[in-house]
Amino acid sequence: MLSGKVAIVTGGSRGIGRAIVQALAREGAKVAFTYVQNKTAADEIANDDTIVAFQADVTNFDQAKDLVKQVKEKFGRIDILVNNAGITRDKLLLMMSEKDWDDVLDTNLKGAFNLTKPVVGVMLRQRSGTILNITSISGIVGMGGQVNYSSSKAGMIGFTKALAKEIAKANITVNALALGFVETDMTGVLNAEYKTKALEEIPLGRFGKPEEMAEVALFMLSSHASYITGQVLQVDGGLAI
Repeated sequence: MLSGKVAIVTGGSRGIGRAIVQALAREGAKVAFTYVQNKTAADEIANDDTIVAFQADVTNFDQAKDLVKQVKEKFGRIDILVNNAGITRDKLLLMMSEKDWDDVLDTNLKGAFNLTKPVVGVMLRQRSGTILNITSISGIVGMGGQVNYSSSKAGMIGFTKALAKEIAKANITVNALALGFVETDMTGVLNAEYKTKALEEIPLGRFGKPEEMAEVALFMLSSHASYITGQVLQVDGGLAI
């Protein structure tokens, strides 16, 4: 389905990002993904041909720009960008440090800007491309203890809608997936009481799987979704309803 396409996925060594990387490669895309520290996890899925790992910090604009340059030089084009890299630093606002705020906003929101700006330059010259931002239900309904995370993910939604309007005439689509609870390292640290309470709020009664998120991402990044732009698709088991 994606034969001949070239993709960049940020935060692709684990969890949802890893599942998206593998799904894109399975459908014939060449995939470059970023990781920060976990080289072992990155090496598990990287190879010399179709999946290439790049150690890069998305919060650093120069590193992001250099990554895009390297991918373009290696593969000749960039058709897909998935802004997936994200972190949490959950605390009540009164307990939240300035660093807790800055780290989350820098990674989740500024990181998307840092990658998207140079990628859009490539896509504009190609007159084609698709961008998918991985946001969260937390950015739609807000979550207590996640003022920083909710702010960053709400920002990604605004980023998605505004950019979609800017570049639609160049045949570039920009959409977002607002995810609920997914079985990843991020949710794995939640205590049993919190998980039980969360499950009670999810109509489908379970957390999602990374592979399920990847299948939805695959659709949004394929030609089947070529007439969709500026949209936020909620993939949350019904949590937000």
